[in-house]
Amino acid sequence: MRIVITGASGNVGTALLRRLLADPEEHELVGVCRRPPAIGAPYDSAAWTSLDLAAPGVELPLRTVFTGADAVVHLAWGFQPARDVGYLRRLGVGGTAAVLAAARDAGVPHVVHMSSVGAYSPWHGDPLGAGVTEEWPTHGISSLAYSVHKAEAERLIDEHERSHPEGPTVARMRPGLVVQRDAGSALLRYGMPAYVPAAVLRHLPLLPVDRELVVPIVHTDDLADAVARVVRERTGGAFNVAADPPVTRDLIAEVLGARPLHVPRPVLRAAATLAWQLRLLPLDPGWLDLAFAVPLLATGKIRRELGWEPSVDARTALAEVVDGMAAAAATTSPVLRPRSVPGELAALVRRGPIGRRPLP
Repeated sequence: MRIVITGASGNVGTALLRRLLADPEEHELVGVCRRPPAIGAPYDSAAWTSLDLAAPGVELPLRTVFTGADAVVHLAWGFQPARDVGYLRRLGVGGTAAVLAAARDAGVPHVVHMSSVGAYSPWHGDPLGAGVTEEWPTHGISSLAYSVHKAEAERLIDEHERSHPEGPTVARMRPGLVVQRDAGSALLRYGMPAYVPAAVLRHLPLLPVDRELVVPIVHTDDLADAVARVVRERTGGAFNVAADPPVTRDLIAEVLGARPLHVPRPVLRAAATLAWQLRLLPLDPGWLDLAFAVPLLATGKIRRELGWEPSVDARTALAEVVDGMAAAAATTSPVLRPRSVPGELAALVRRGPIGRRPLP
């Protein structure tokens, strides 16, 4: 099977390459990203094409890459530079439109789109309820570009399915927070100031967070397995992907070895907004809004239809990524590259804050 993967060098792409390598069936894998990774497993299992999905006219080279593919797995998305919302939209929404059009023109029969729990509309019920099914509305939240763009991508797929019933068939994966140890450096780079050492996570005495926080998560390897099953079965439709138990404020504190301290959400939001405005925090405060708005996910559909079961429970996945962040874990991919305080400070001086930093 010839499988083309956009964003194949990222968190999910790295795990998907590992997963497809383990298949007894032979696959021809093609990775598409801006900066192809260095030689080394699992990246050397794929042929690489360098493309920026935010670039004008990218649909034409995508069509060439997609020709002869049995499936396209569309993972490419952007988180930084967070203050350049125009670029993030061109990459996320424009890139998705280009992928759908190029796949149609190239005659690809199957596209798997990586959506997100962030595409869902806010949940106002019991935060520890049963979770929403795939029929829950996907209008996102207005205060975070990531969520708005994921919802816009869902509308693009809706329009594709109305206008092109002949195909390609599109599957939409809607995972919770996707974590693995090797994403530790990347998560730190996106979420913590350059001058904060990774090891500080091992010495937090308090976790000052609203007690109502509850989020769904899934290990990256389990999401990769879900994608591989969808590709193998050539199925369409939406699939929630998450592991139990729900990740609460107290569970995060337990994994960190910190004492939980209730700080109301409005206070956290005001502090995050001030830090963002002062350029002290690289993370858009809208992420805090999303954390308190996302629903838990009912995963009965993917379990019934594809026999998927998570191999890593949510607590273990959380502990693994926290350890990876504290150790600044990384891979040879530019996206998942190692993080160090000297390196981050040097990048800050040379190229400015990550939220506005020109892409290399």
